[in-house]
Amino acid sequence: MQGSRLYVGNLDYSVSGEQLKELFSKYGEVVKADIIQGKGFGFVEMANPESAEKAKTGLNETEFEGRKLRIDEARPPKPKSFGGGFGSSRGGYRSGGRGGYSSSRGGFNQKRGSRRRDNRRERGTRDRGY
Repeated sequence: MQGSRLYVGNLDYSVSGEQLKELFSKYGEVVKADIIQGKGFGFVEMANPESAEKAKTGLNETEFEGRKLRIDEARPPKPKSFGGGFGSSRGGYRSGGRGGYSSSRGGFNQKRGSRRRDNRRERGTRDRGY
């Protein structure tokens, strides 16, 4: 294990940081124990990677406060993306073919001379340039 920070998942919502710290202190010195409120998970930082590995193997899949814990090495947070806005690939005004307003699948900004216009010509209706 490279780091000494652990992800602790499937926690009961009533578990406090102090309870988590007490649980992990059996495997070494706990530097910090944080609970993410309302999410059912938290993070525990051990003093060194060896004690973190011991805690991970000793506590993973064990029952605590009526739930089976899931413990893994904490990963760095992903950078936040603000998708869905102008020019993004998640449905913004300048979407690249993913269902946005100017997509190539019949969006609002189709260019003149599109398939719709050609269909009118085949039916014999007058082309008004719509």
